[in-house]
Amino acid sequence: MGFVRHVVCAMSGGVDSSVAALLLKRRGFNVTGVFMKNWDSLDEKGICTTEKDCEDAYRVCQILDIPFHQVSYVKEYWHEVFSNLLKEYEKGRTPNPDILCNKHIKFNHFHKYAIHTLGADAMATGHYARTSQEDEDVFQQTHIAPPTTLFRDRFEIRNPVRMYKGADLFKDQTFFLSQISQDALRQTMFPLSGLTKEFVKKIAAEAGLHHVLKKKESMGICFIGERHFENFILEYLEPKPGNFVSIEDGTVMGTHKGWFTLTLGQRARIGGQKNAWYVVDKDIATGDVFVAPATDHPALFRDTLRTDRFHWLTVDPPPELARTQMMECHFRFIHQMPLTPCTITLNMDGSVWISLSQAVRALTPGQFAVLYKGDECLGSGKMIQLGPSEYTLQKGRERLIAAAQHKEQPTPEPAS
Repeated sequence: MGFVRHVVCAMSGGVDSSVAALLLKRRGFNVTGVFMKNWDSLDEKGICTTEKDCEDAYRVCQILDIPFHQVSYVKEYWHEVFSNLLKEYEKGRTPNPDILCNKHIKFNHFHKYAIHTLGADAMATGHYARTSQEDEDVFQQTHIAPPTTLFRDRFEIRNPVRMYKGADLFKDQTFFLSQISQDALRQTMFPLSGLTKEFVKKIAAEAGLHHVLKKKESMGICFIGERHFENFILEYLEPKPGNFVSIEDGTVMGTHKGWFTLTLGQRARIGGQKNAWYVVDKDIATGDVFVAPATDHPALFRDTLRTDRFHWLTVDPPPELARTQMMECHFRFIHQMPLTPCTITLNMDGSVWISLSQAVRALTPGQFAVLYKGDECLGSGKMIQLGPSEYTLQKGRERLIAAAQHKEQPTPEPAS
């Protein structure tokens, strides 16, 4: 009999990671389940959901007869994810903690713990995603030091591991994995890559994992739980009251407790207003939050943006882009939003300009622009600059037309 490979599976206490561990065990791997504690808090009802999730993960490991460990990354999460999140909010941006948690915690600290501390040959998660390597290839990987230059030597021969959408396109989670490192990707298995959510639930039911089947799907930001976002964020940031200002005529419509409690595109809760108003822009210098009177107002739509230095999952940008500095692909900045065709331009500093085939609603600085080429997830970059809104362009055109008409008007003859 050949050598039995040791795989450490991240266990959340949910159905996906439970079935991932079950499938690995069935395939003959030596599996260890590990529960990560990343946040230390009670929800509004005084229930510590982390303890319940940990218990559920432990029960799954007992049923599967595999070793169970738990590890705490509360300190790392605070310094590398949550502190960053607060800084982003203060800058007027809206961060994505799920993408940052995968990058810094699961596919960095946890990956190193699995490989170096527990001596695993590979790690596994319950994400719906797949890679370009067969599972057997995962065990052949050796550590490759990252390049010290911006891009690696063009003559170096390399076969990076690529990431593709999972078979269940509705559940596909490549969006949330778009910032992870090539090193971690090389040593990761996604046992659910070819399965649909419905089939995963069926496997769990047949295996008697009923306690995880009954659980509600975890939605939203994990550490906020059931609490209202504004109340939560004001526990950590000082209120900075400002005005809601109409984008159309500059009228003050009401007041807010801080621009960081609001994000672009959301409905602004303004007292005394009969109709709904929506957040379209923020000025953190004055504290003004600009609002518009319709959910599809042109001030909410833009078709260009720039990212910070783009994170390519394969480390280097695609050869086509490196060669011509331009490439066509697809874009999304929200999980499950329809993919939008785009043209990207690579800048000298590694950032990219993204020009969309159609204007998209509520592009939001701080969120990640995730790019796809066919089924492949190329990586992501944080949106740091937006092009003008449709409303700004419309106003500009109106001014140009008015100026041109003014020029064309005949000047009156002086009276004799």
